[in-house]
Amino acid sequence: MTLRAVIVDDEHLARRGLVMRLANIDGVEVVAECANGLQAIDAVSEHEPDLLFLDIEMPGMTGFQVIENLQADIMPMVVFVTAYNDYAVEAFKINAVDYVLKPLEEERLRESVERASVTKEQQLATQDKARLLAMVQSLEEGQLGVSQGLPTDESEIANHDRLLIREGGEVQFIPVADIEWVDAAGDYMCVHAGGETHIMRITMKQLEAQLDSECFARVHRSTIVNKRCIRSAQSLASGEYRITLASGARLKVSRGHRDTVRALLGKTESSAVRR
Repeated sequence: MTLRAVIVDDEHLARRGLVMRLANIDGVEVVAECANGLQAIDAVSEHEPDLLFLDIEMPGMTGFQVIENLQADIMPMVVFVTAYNDYAVEAFKINAVDYVLKPLEEERLRESVERASVTKEQQLATQDKARLLAMVQSLEEGQLGVSQGLPTDESEIANHDRLLIREGGEVQFIPVADIEWVDAAGDYMCVHAGGETHIMRITMKQLEAQLDSECFARVHRSTIVNKRCIRSAQSLASGEYRITLASGARLKVSRGHRDTVRALLGKTESSAVRR
């Protein structure tokens, strides 16, 4: 089994060094190199790799933020590659496939690839993302700062106009109209709104029940989008679509949800979807 991998590092020499070392290791093929988090998100959407070699400290978007913005349905296994040893190395070894410190050693990378090969048949992507999100929250906030669910006040639930999210001891009210897309990872939901990602501890079924189906649509097993935020769609050779949202986010649409996108973009594929 060959693992298809994407490398993400803002330093060119670091990327090249990793590519050269991986070329000497059986069982892994590099399909893309990325210099920043946005490129990483696009590369994962396009290639759907098995493995992501991810730097943590990058300008613009950290490795943690990359994880938050990846669709759980296509979430790859993650190996953190970083020069910093202060991100709870042992904890990440439990929640990610591995955590490798720079300068890189080929044998150490070989270990990571072998571990990923074993993990490939044992893990579900959504479960991986849920564990990673929990650890990210724990590291960045000192405790698991996620909401414990939707508010229990009936009037708040009935309004359907905002979500209550508890993050790190702070309560935020997020207008539903500001939500661009939602990504489920087990019992966690990543709510992408206003250029930020909010993490809630709630199931997809519970949250979907609070969102107006006239405004929101399921486009993948674990992905919901705000219909008003869809700007364009592109058909793929696999029979799936990739949609682009107002913020520039690009999401995969599974074949089972193609009709939803066709209807939203104009009834007919030829007139509404760019090829």
